[in-house]
Amino acid sequence: MSNLFASLIFRKRNQRKNERLLQIHTPNGIEQNNFITINGIEQWVSIRGENRDNPILFFVHGGPASSYSIFSPLLRYWEKHFTIVQWDQPGAGMTFSRNGVERTGKLSFERLATDGIKVVEYVLEELRQDRLILVGSSAGSLTGVMMAKRRPDLFHVYVGTDQNSPDPNHIGYQAIIEALTKAGDKKGLELVEKMGADPANWNQKDLEKRHQHVIKAIKNVPNMIMDLVLPAMLASPMHSFRDILDYFKGMSFSSHALFNELIHFDGHQLEKDFELPVFIFQGDSDIITPTETARAYFEALKAPHKEFALIRRAGHLACFARPEQFLEELITRVLPYVKQKQGIKKAQ
Repeated sequence: MSNLFASLIFRKRNQRKNERLLQIHTPNGIEQNNFITINGIEQWVSIRGENRDNPILFFVHGGPASSYSIFSPLLRYWEKHFTIVQWDQPGAGMTFSRNGVERTGKLSFERLATDGIKVVEYVLEELRQDRLILVGSSAGSLTGVMMAKRRPDLFHVYVGTDQNSPDPNHIGYQAIIEALTKAGDKKGLELVEKMGADPANWNQKDLEKRHQHVIKAIKNVPNMIMDLVLPAMLASPMHSFRDILDYFKGMSFSSHALFNELIHFDGHQLEKDFELPVFIFQGDSDIITPTETARAYFEALKAPHKEFALIRRAGHLACFARPEQFLEELITRVLPYVKQKQGIKKAQ
């Protein structure tokens, strides 16, 4: 029985199970889901953790408009170590459901970064902390890098995962060609070769088809749609069927609105000079945002401190494909650095 089929059959049971799982009973815990007004529209923010004094982990989700709040049950045990913040960006998830197309307004990565910074300021004030850990995933890694560059004073570190990166030497493109060839996907190979290596020549319809072929070509790792996104969505106690429909409507709206800017990001030089420490945790089999390009980007960037780690047997959405290892990397690599800096500040 496939994960998706099982999720449909046992939806209500899984929702009840996750509802119980998500309850927090610790004395200093926090379980807060609400809308806050940012730049004129109501935006949905979730703050969860067993100790509100723990370091804050702030997710900038990908997509565009692929809200990660559906994965809260999967990350429940992370909440012993971190206070986890999920923000449904303009055009995404609960925020899109509340505002629709008209009130959402025009989308751009500039706007997402500006709104994201305001949400971060709200979270820090709410939890009475002065910095947090910024996690940018997939398309959210572009927004995350912009936020990290613009307001480094708000963040302990930047953690990139499913990191979007420039591909001037087409190493990511070649990785996709090799994967499709190995999978024997002739139609996918024809499509990718027709599109070529330069994103400036792509159209949205072809890119969506390309993603479908590439996702299927990645073997021996969880399928990001059938094994991760859809089962998590159906089992989420916070999401009704109407919310799920709005989720996909938001993705369609946002993908169209941000498409030209997204594919031309390779034409811009992604920021390579950071005032923050940078950690990149990339799926070892990711060819949506290829591991090879993420590593090349990591090698080229400058930061006070930087570390790169491969998430084993993971493709795209590595932190949800292998949450145990991802948490281990956060605890062993990022958390000591954050606690050291906090200790220095208290000593001062």
